[in-house]
Amino acid sequence: MGIVSENLRNIREQIKLACEKSGRNADSVRLVAVSKTKPASAVLSALAEGQGLFGENRVQEAREKIPLVAAGGDAQGRDGIEWHLIGPLQRNKVKIAVKLFAMVHSVDSVSLAQELSSRALTIRPLPILIQVNIGGEVQKNGLPPGDTIDAISQMAAFDGVQIKGLMTVPPATQDPQGARPYFKELAELAATIKRLQIPGVEMTELSMGMSHDYTVAVEEGATLVRVGSALFGSRL
Repeated sequence: MGIVSENLRNIREQIKLACEKSGRNADSVRLVAVSKTKPASAVLSALAEGQGLFGENRVQEAREKIPLVAAGGDAQGRDGIEWHLIGPLQRNKVKIAVKLFAMVHSVDSVSLAQELSSRALTIRPLPILIQVNIGGEVQKNGLPPGDTIDAISQMAAFDGVQIKGLMTVPPATQDPQGARPYFKELAELAATIKRLQIPGVEMTELSMGMSHDYTVAVEEGATLVRVGSALFGSRL
């Protein structure tokens, strides 16, 4: 058994246990295998074990990697790979991004949502998540929690995007439990937005939790967990 295979099995088991602990169905959580800085061969190793959802941080890296993975996957008779953009998106990369990704997790402004909408309209409505800077850290992207509802209300008017939920990267903590209050706050914000019933806005997805704290995120309602180093090993 290869290291990716073993790690993937362990991660799936941990997600299952976290779901059982919180009274959730394991099918309600999807693993986003974060393949940034990893070669196409690593992605294909995970693909061979049934992992179909992958996350990339940079548009240019994904642009080069995705065709290689698609070619390798097709050669092995495996289709249905889904790619999500989980890192910051520059306006000048939007045109490329809408063609590569099935979902963008990192929409942090009304203007970015509008640009995505304009570009995606000619292809298909693009599912997006709104990034919230839940910890108020100046070095991180994301809308302040207090501005999120107003921003989403504006974004809801853009026909080219579909707002599916929220995403956050909490302040770094050595103890995974330290992230719990931030995950809880994001889930509560999503619940508040859902109660508002803003036309065209869904709150079905919560993208939160990474390699060191994804089980805590699942316990607090994550539907998408972004796991890289725990699956593929340390970054190159």
